[in-house]
Amino acid sequence: MSVIRITRFTADPARAEELAGTHATLVAAVRAASPGPAEARLARLDEHTWMSVWRWDSAEDAEATSAAAASLPEPRAAFALVSDPTAEQGEIVDER
Repeated sequence: MSVIRITRFTADPARAEELAGTHATLVAAVRAASPGPAEARLARLDEHTWMSVWRWDSAEDAEATSAAAASLPEPRAAFALVSDPTAEQGEIVDER
């Protein structure tokens, strides 16, 4: 069953382009070091609030990605640009 993780955070609007570039770099680095994510999206909810949504094909892939990311510099660089991150993860029970 697929797994989704949604991370919500705030960031300085003046760094929006940098944030998007850092997110793309993060996704590429994580994909090179692990089995996922199968999908990754970055959304701006308002001027300061953002949401990153990642989907894996399985819980095992999500766990492997988390383990691999712990040793990479890209997650630290990405999170250095944000404030107040909160994350939720769940199993997708209906995909259409």
